[in-house]
Amino acid sequence: MGFQLDEALTKHSYIKDLSIIGFIAALFFIPFLGGVHLFDWDEINFAECAREMLVTGNFSQVILDYQPFWEKPPLFIWLQAISMKVFGVNEFAARYPNAICGIVTLLTLYHFGRKLFDREFAWLWVAAYLGSILPHLYFKSGIIDPWFNYFIFMGISCFIFSYWKLSEMKIEQRKTTNLYLILSGVFLGLAIMTKGPVAYLITLLTVGIYWVFHLKTHRKIPFHFIKCSMIAALIPLLWLGIETARNGTWFVEEFITYQIRLAKTEDAGHGGFFGYHFVVLLVGCFPASALAIPSFLGIPTKEITATYDYRRWMLILFWVVLILFSIVQSKIVHYSSMCYFPLTFLAAFSLYYRLYLRKKIALVLLVLVGLFISVVITMLPLVGQNIDVIKPLFEKDKFAVANLDAVVNWRTWQVIIGTLLTGVTIVGFMLLQFKKVKYGVITLFGGTAIFLALALTNFASKIEAYSQNAAIEFYKSKTNEDCYILPVGHKSYAHLFYSKKRPVTNEQSRNFNYLAKEKLDKPAYFITRIDRQEHLVNLGDHVEKLYEKNGFVFWRRVMK
Repeated sequence: MGFQLDEALTKHSYIKDLSIIGFIAALFFIPFLGGVHLFDWDEINFAECAREMLVTGNFSQVILDYQPFWEKPPLFIWLQAISMKVFGVNEFAARYPNAICGIVTLLTLYHFGRKLFDREFAWLWVAAYLGSILPHLYFKSGIIDPWFNYFIFMGISCFIFSYWKLSEMKIEQRKTTNLYLILSGVFLGLAIMTKGPVAYLITLLTVGIYWVFHLKTHRKIPFHFIKCSMIAALIPLLWLGIETARNGTWFVEEFITYQIRLAKTEDAGHGGFFGYHFVVLLVGCFPASALAIPSFLGIPTKEITATYDYRRWMLILFWVVLILFSIVQSKIVHYSSMCYFPLTFLAAFSLYYRLYLRKKIALVLLVLVGLFISVVITMLPLVGQNIDVIKPLFEKDKFAVANLDAVVNWRTWQVIIGTLLTGVTIVGFMLLQFKKVKYGVITLFGGTAIFLALALTNFASKIEAYSQNAAIEFYKSKTNEDCYILPVGHKSYAHLFYSKKRPVTNEQSRNFNYLAKEKLDKPAYFITRIDRQEHLVNLGDHVEKLYEKNGFVFWRRVMK
């Protein structure tokens, strides 16, 4: 009778906690999703692919500017298209799938945390993910990575649970070995369908490295992973088979070519030094990044249990992703975003075992990184009100100086947002120092989540006003005009989404020389940067300048 009562109470607390987490996640991730325009390139890129799916009715193939787009598989685009079908073609709909991903992710972390450890650890892991900067922000974006990372994480975790069942690791598991293995393969297949074969590479390296370090005790891992791989392959092969039958082998060939090029070259100027992602994770994943460091340096015991074995897997996953994308020539912030799962796990691990008390470097970095971020954010409104002070720093960049001419209404009171993070950092540090873990965690991660909500609602639109708003305003003004629009001298997808470009009937319409010099059937507009307008200036009376605004120059073809 007592056992049944305990089980009922445990189930009640589990459901209650999930309900609270779901509510908190929805409260932080869903409001204000449409409060600012989508940002070029990635957000607009994927949203435009989804919009064109709805326009053309072609859901089996990803297209961009009404041309085949082989860089990404269609799963995330499908999610955005469904969202746009429900909410309309807008920013909210483009970002809504990731808000749902945020809710699902936090619920999953709680479930796994409670399964591996207990209720306390589960809440620590949830708090670390919710209240760290980049992990939080990505769920309010329209980029592809949150779902991609979630599927990889689920694939690896289900593989671990499956192998534990096979090796009789002591942990409560209600599912069978084969069911976990099937789930692992399905999630890995979904990850491949979201962003491509790099999902399989990350998983393969993680499993392979774990196996190499445990050859004597885990000899069956390769055979087990082969089964998982065969299941995973079924999902993308089904789609690729349909595509190949309809369109030949071009998609597979171009997709592989693109992935090889991306690994070998700096993609569109996105280069960086080898330690780029180390810095991104340290600063971008505050406060979890600082608190995770003790978990890298040592653990309380060498006992082989499921909880400590899972830590090994998370460490391997972290280093695989970090080193892999440090080697890759392209350096973009979200390339290392798969590290958010192991990093927040390790932060929770450090808090759970109070490892930060043994390794003072964690609390030192916590304060240093927190104060650095808070100073930068505190300075934003002050610099914004005195923008001329920083213009000399960009005197060699004519476009950047012109960007800063945007009229942006900064308020002095907004310095409070940055100082809030200062208070959160100092109070959180003191509470942890005095072993008040519960209150320290609430202060640090809860305070950071509130800080992020305030920063986004107050600063995102202002930053956008400097960077792209002038161009987007122009594109939106042409929504109801049947015309050609072409950016010149810079890459952008904003003109496609915000002018709601119609299906292309003239393949030459993407050709600058054609639009600038040949006889046209409708008006043509060109948008360029102030430092890259020589192509249009040299056309003489073929074009006329309409106006300049915040670094962008708008031209119209003179119809003759």
